[in-house]
Amino acid sequence: MRRIDAIALGLAAVIMGAVIYGVLQLFGLDAQTAGVWSQAIFVIGLLAWLSTYFFRVFTKQMTYNQQLKDYEDAVLEKRLESLTPEELAQLQAEIEADSSDA
Repeated sequence: MRRIDAIALGLAAVIMGAVIYGVLQLFGLDAQTAGVWSQAIFVIGLLAWLSTYFFRVFTKQMTYNQQLKDYEDAVLEKRLESLTPEELAQLQAEIEADSSDA
């Protein structure tokens, strides 16, 4: 994340908090109650966002994991393309032998 993105995200959070606070006051809540509820809504939203992050971590759907998998697939594909037909037949025979042993 770039620095400007982090600044924009922080500014958006502050603005959303002020908007929620203003809307709650429009619905007739006093300033203190509106402040408490706007903070509660903000914390619930933050926890929901954080839970999506942890979900991506535990399911290994993070950008780094995807890039690593793509790199490994590309390396294996490149190695497979560089094999001669004889080496490819030998590798296939080894794989079939291993799968029949298991």
